[in-house]
Amino acid sequence: MNVRRSAAALAASAVLCVGAAPAALADTPAPSAPPVVPSGLFGKADPSYDGVWRQSLALLAQQTVGEKPAPQAVDWLTGQQCANGGFASFRADAAKACDATTVLDTNATAVAVQALKALGGKDAQVKKAMDWLRSVQNEDGGWAYVPGSPSEGSSTSIVLSALAVAGEKPAEVKSKAGKSAYDGLLSFQLGCSAEPAADRGAFGYQPADGKLAANADATAAAVLAGLGKGTVVEPATTDTPTAALACPAGAADPAAAAQAAAGYLAEALKKDGHLTAVTPGADQPTPDTGNTADAVIALAAAGHRQAAAGALEWLKNNSAAWSNRNPAALATLVLTAHATGTDPKAFGGVDLVAALNATGPAPQQPDAQAQKVENKNDKSGSGGQNLWWIIGAGAAAGMGIGILLSGRRKKNEL
Repeated sequence: MNVRRSAAALAASAVLCVGAAPAALADTPAPSAPPVVPSGLFGKADPSYDGVWRQSLALLAQQTVGEKPAPQAVDWLTGQQCANGGFASFRADAAKACDATTVLDTNATAVAVQALKALGGKDAQVKKAMDWLRSVQNEDGGWAYVPGSPSEGSSTSIVLSALAVAGEKPAEVKSKAGKSAYDGLLSFQLGCSAEPAADRGAFGYQPADGKLAANADATAAAVLAGLGKGTVVEPATTDTPTAALACPAGAADPAAAAQAAAGYLAEALKKDGHLTAVTPGADQPTPDTGNTADAVIALAAAGHRQAAAGALEWLKNNSAAWSNRNPAALATLVLTAHATGTDPKAFGGVDLVAALNATGPAPQQPDAQAQKVENKNDKSGSGGQNLWWIIGAGAAAGMGIGILLSGRRKKNEL
């Protein structure tokens, strides 16, 4: 998911450079220095391109595991919303009103909708954001990262997930030309005649020379969109094989299209147990940790637990460096753990929840008076005190083992 933000940032930069965006955007100056990271924001890295995105994912992850986000973290996110309902990727001065030079971001707005909906009590903000998203729908039914640009598979899928979470019916969200959000989504799927055959069922980002190429990022997002699900996926209780799902069963059926896309992801993961990507300057493809996590969530959403199992294990063993102090990555892994019924506090030996909380404002603690009552009810004379002493000793021993294992991991990394 944070990989998606990198791709979106590149897309936005390209749009601004070639002048495909509205004229007002072309005059937007590039920041001369990274902005100061606000205290309410998760992460210390430059938030210029992913501030709202990483904040929304962090709040979603905390909410999903039962944490109550800090008020300043929630206030920071709501303060980023423009009066028209849209969100930019990041606004350094949220007190300054948005104007014609503010580059609004459909991806940031869509994921903020999911976070605000999950937090509750933010119906007004959600409605304004959804109104704005509908207002920037392209005639083909899809969405672009920057409004005014051609539609692409990833952004269309992300907005569709926001529609679903907000309770909208994508089939009824139509452009001025009468195209629905589903029309926009399905136009990016590679059909039964696509070559190579292994790409059939995948989704593309944008056509190049009139031809779509399979794109893992767009495909994983499209699975959620076609199934009418958001980023938070409840773990499946049953498992469905992905056999014979590598080709769309029906071009007009979003759910069937999603299952075909899931089949593509399952096959793509079989080779190495993870997805790969070609990075600039690299001679060989490198592991794509972010899209591998997205693929696991997508497969879990589609009910394919076994198809996701190998990649899940790979993530447990290989995601530490990628997610280190990265709130978007840590939140994505928390959501991956949730979707697969895995303990996020013991993910490959890492407490993802603690690591995420350490990157931003600490979540709220339980009410002090309620905690006193709970403690009182838990105690039963000296026996209760002895029990708590035993638990405390066990916790101390556990921390000692944890420190030992942590040191061993660091030594192995040298």
